[in-house]
Amino acid sequence: MSGNINTMRETTMTQLAPKLVEGELAAGDRITLRDLAQAHGVQFILATFVDLNGKPCAKLVPTSAADELEAGALGFAGFAAGLIGQEQHDPDLIAIPDLDSFTPLPFVREGLALVHCDPHVNGEPWPYAPRNILKRAIAELATRGMTAKVGAEVEYFLVDRAEDGTLAPADKRDNGPRPCYDARGVTRMYDHLASVSTAINSLGWGNYANDHEDGAGQFEQNFDYADALTTADRVITLRYILNVLAEERGMTATFMPKPFTNRTGTGLHLHLSLWSEQDEPLFPAGPSASGAAASAASTDDAASESAPDARGLGLSPVAYGFVAGLLEHAPALQAFLAPSVNSYKRIGTATSSSGATWSPRKASYGGNDRTHMVRVPDNKRVELRSGDGAANPYLAVATSIMAGLDGIDNSIDPGNPSGPGQAPEGAAVLPATLLHAVEALRRDPVILASLSGDEATGRYFADAKETEFLTWHAQVSDWELDTYLTAF
Repeated sequence: MSGNINTMRETTMTQLAPKLVEGELAAGDRITLRDLAQAHGVQFILATFVDLNGKPCAKLVPTSAADELEAGALGFAGFAAGLIGQEQHDPDLIAIPDLDSFTPLPFVREGLALVHCDPHVNGEPWPYAPRNILKRAIAELATRGMTAKVGAEVEYFLVDRAEDGTLAPADKRDNGPRPCYDARGVTRMYDHLASVSTAINSLGWGNYANDHEDGAGQFEQNFDYADALTTADRVITLRYILNVLAEERGMTATFMPKPFTNRTGTGLHLHLSLWSEQDEPLFPAGPSASGAAASAASTDDAASESAPDARGLGLSPVAYGFVAGLLEHAPALQAFLAPSVNSYKRIGTATSSSGATWSPRKASYGGNDRTHMVRVPDNKRVELRSGDGAANPYLAVATSIMAGLDGIDNSIDPGNPSGPGQAPEGAAVLPATLLHAVEALRRDPVILASLSGDEATGRYFADAKETEFLTWHAQVSDWELDTYLTAF
């Protein structure tokens, strides 16, 4: 998490300045979606939202109809769109664009842009829409005088799929047991990685590293942290960009958590921090943790005292409360951080060809140690490492915020940090399957209600994920045939 935070509004306002000078827009006028599109030479806009599974849904809207889109005239049949809380008989989801998220995509198609939308039904924000869910969590922070900033590590595989369904890295030479950071592998994928880097840098995201990850065919491309909503939007946009640019080179970009049995899985690690309304960091111990931090949390042990931090990580009581909330609700959080059947092939694996899995199995926290569920690389942030590539970023961030707030509000004690590779006695074991995660979610009223303020949306999500698990469980696999066909 480094670099400057640039919102799309700041970027687009800068680029619109020549239009203001030329008199095409009067100073002080409200900037419309049509204005943004015309200023960037955009001919078509992808009006985009995601369902609870993170599936991107969009309509391609010509700029000539931008006013109608902005006025709420664009409807979607929600039941057809995906998992978003609608039945066939329900009224349309109306996509209301958030102009701050306007993103030109000339590197995808000349004249194309994307705007993230907030689904509404009958004039009200739809409680099953992930972006609305995250906005609700952000509003909860605001009632406490806080904001959240988030960084996201987007990992993915570049693969080819043969006619028989088997997968292989798109780079056929990328087959070594320890390919992490391999300079040759990065160079062979230079054109793809450079095109993605150039694209997101043109948007002001601040790409600062492009890595070969621990699995053969696996990569990660990092960008600067920002406010919670902007980062979640950017994760969705980046996944779209990665998919499209990979397809143009004949490859498939996949965020599937565990596409290969013997290789490292794909994570979505989140770097989380809380800030005051005055943009002061609330996680460091000492004077910078004063103000909102002092009123937001207190504990009965040494961690509640002023600097120095007796637990040794340089964190404030607010930060320790936030960490405690993540640990307290870890099993239920996994339903959102690892929301697929395949996710638990990653979490449950014992090792990989590289000798490590990089996926935590217990709810522990500690210093700069990647074996913990919550890693504390410095005193300004915590890294939540149990999420994977299937996670919907809006839901993952929203539920993590609400879990952390519960820890702060109730002064939950996380205990002392664990040593390298260790976990405290009694630390919660993360769920072994998606069904176990669903059961944990149903037992946790805080996380169950964290989506919409009551349990209805959480129960809908839990029911859908139980059905997903049972649908998979009903399939007869090759392993079963190999194991049982002549065993009895």
